Amino acid sequence: MADENTQLQLVTFRLGEELYGVDIMDVKEIVRVQNVRPIPNAPYYVEGIINLRAEIIPIINLHKRFHIQKKIVADVEEEEDEDDGGFVILNIEGNKIGIIIDHVARVIPVNKDEIKPPPQMFSGIGTEYIHGVVRQENSYLIILDIRKIFSAGELQRIVDPAVAD
Repeated sequence: MADENTQLQLVTFRLGEELYGVDIMDVKEIVRVQNVRPIPNAPYYVEGIINLRAEIIPIINLHKRFHIQKKIVADVEEEEDEDDGGFVILNIEGNKIGIIIDHVARVIPVNKDEIKPPPQMFSGIGTEYIHGVVRQENSYLIILDIRKIFSAGELQRIVDPAVAD
């Protein structure tokens, strides 16, 4: 078994055509799609809120935030329909935030020495939000740095929309 200091456990999921991962220590849970209630005057990428076991959780649409196209479902070979769609509930600085995902993949271990810096020319998501990239068979896994996706002020506005700039 590899030393936990040399490995990272990642929850992986699809957004559009790409495979993304976040550190499992930042993930509270993964839930199926639920009814999202809109929030007036929220940032354009905030879909709304859900009530999860009496806890109100804001839901973020990373497709909108990073201008990622939703995957066009033409793949007949994708048999994992039961895992399609949902929310990954993250714990960011003590705040729970859900992100919309297209498809839950799995939890995978990644050796830290396999993580490479993102290429300078990277489509969609900005490189400042990426912790690193791991090469896989014929593609790559993009590891998100969830603490950089939202500034402190932005995070506060998302969690408490009554807070003004």
